[in-house]
Amino acid sequence: MITREKVLDVLRNVKDPELNKSLVELNMIRNIQIEGSTVSLDVILTVQGCPLKVKIQEDVENAIKQLGAEEVHVRFGSMTDEERAALAARLKSERQAQTSPANQGVGTGHPSPLLSPESKTQFIAVASGKGGVGKSTVTVNLAVALAREGKRVGIIDADIYGFSVPDMMGIEQRPVVIDQTILPVTRFGVKVMSMGFFVEDNAPVVWRGPMLGKMLRNFFSEVHWGELDYLLLDLPPGTGDVALDVHQLIPQSKEIIVTTPHATAAFVAARAGAMAIHTKHEVIGVVENMAWYENKQGEKEYVFGRGGGEKLAQALNVELLAQIPLQAPSEKDVNDPNYSPSVYDESHPIGQLYQELARKVMVKVPVR
Repeated sequence: MITREKVLDVLRNVKDPELNKSLVELNMIRNIQIEGSTVSLDVILTVQGCPLKVKIQEDVENAIKQLGAEEVHVRFGSMTDEERAALAARLKSERQAQTSPANQGVGTGHPSPLLSPESKTQFIAVASGKGGVGKSTVTVNLAVALAREGKRVGIIDADIYGFSVPDMMGIEQRPVVIDQTILPVTRFGVKVMSMGFFVEDNAPVVWRGPMLGKMLRNFFSEVHWGELDYLLLDLPPGTGDVALDVHQLIPQSKEIIVTTPHATAAFVAARAGAMAIHTKHEVIGVVENMAWYENKQGEKEYVFGRGGGEKLAQALNVELLAQIPLQAPSEKDVNDPNYSPSVYDESHPIGQLYQELARKVMVKVPVR
């Protein structure tokens, strides 16, 4: 027999995808009605038009049908302003509880639990000496590969002038904002935060260094990341203000340098590696992107030269972690919910190279 208590009990395992908390714990399940094998209930979302409403409905229906229900009717509502304010206060309180007094604020006056000494999150900055070498492509595919390995992963698109991560991952929705708390957008199992979410119509960002640093800090202090195993930071190319801010803000972060095989690209990338070493950040390895192109005859053509990645790794005394060929992901229907311009399927040969890269990273930077 289906009872209200059994419905609530089974729904304790259904989580809000953005908050990663039980719908029951968040008091989002209300007005449960049971008539024989038919169950009706209200799901109260954080905001009207929640972008993950369809997934929540599917999860709720599937959970209740496990009890033997033949029909499940889900009605949606949204929290009142007072309820959202109370939830935001709760989330803020949780962030403060996770943060040691010594690390509260990081210069902003707000707690940053990810940056506290007690945080178990591993930070990996992905850097390059110059633009156009595929640094962001490496970042998003490494993040997705780590998520496929069962890790809890986030990305901060710290290339605030040249943000591209949302477009690369096929993200069209904006983050949900509850009072002053921002919920990162989740795609392919990866939580994402980018300046691109807050810019209208791809407008240029014309801020000076201090404003960029403040925005970067807000990505830590105002975003509800939850628990993460890895947080990847897609740095802007070169050794400018944002890269320096990241090195100062996250002294414990590791670094991966991305280059092409071209000798000049590798030479310039060495500066980014030298900056990491100068600021006492460990460079865990080099990724050589666009290493070759495989033509229709299956022959490798080295369109950008050869040896740059290996020379850079030798210069930095680190491992050449991967050589990624030049090839676009398989084309899909843009209406496919799994469509992404830059993320490779796990079954794709290059997708498999990224899985190997992820496993190497997990060995070099194990989850704490």
